[in-house]
Amino acid sequence: MGSFSIWHWLIVLLIVVMIFGTKKLKNIGQDLGGAVKGFKEGMKDGTASPEDKPAAAAQVSNAASEKNTIDVEARHKS
Repeated sequence: MGSFSIWHWLIVLLIVVMIFGTKKLKNIGQDLGGAVKGFKEGMKDGTASPEDKPAAAAQVSNAASEKNTIDVEARHKS
């Protein structure tokens, strides 16, 4: 009496699918998976050795400077 049977869980699952829809549940699953993946990558970055951090900072600054570069040939194209 204290635990639910498989039929109870199937009815709950059916009600949840009817309320939210399969597309919304799929999007929630993808968002949750992306958040977990980002958290794991953040934890890896937090444990990186101090020697790795300056190299990563240099890559970020190079990427930022490339975004501000103007292609002269494309600008003078007629």
